[in-house]
Amino acid sequence: LLKNSMRATVDWHGIDEDYPPIKVVIADGKENEDVVIKVSDEGGGIPRSNMKKIWSYLFTTADPAIQEGMVAFSENVDHGIDSPLAGLGYGLPISRSYARYFGGDVSLMSMEGHGTDAFVYLTRLGKSR
Repeated sequence: LLKNSMRATVDWHGIDEDYPPIKVVIADGKENEDVVIKVSDEGGGIPRSNMKKIWSYLFTTADPAIQEGMVAFSENVDHGIDSPLAGLGYGLPISRSYARYFGGDVSLMSMEGHGTDAFVYLTRLGKSR
């Protein structure tokens, strides 16, 4: 989620700009049922028409040239240091799958033209109420 926020912020505001901060809030009170992490950015948001698609594997808003570079596999390239920051379309769906597997969830609220708030809900371990 942080990577998505950083990429969106840079893409939205342009390269040599002062970027607005990406804010992270963790709600972890003793009486809370879940630990909730909120990541907020001002990276231009997601169009409403894309909101259902973002949970689909292989859906990406990254430049298609990034995907072409990954498909053109070469033995002479060290992909351990040459990995793209975005573009494969696995991040959000697999993050939500992991969160749900452990009893939590991931959700997004977006305002096109402004930014996105992402919420990660993680079930508390240990004493349950």
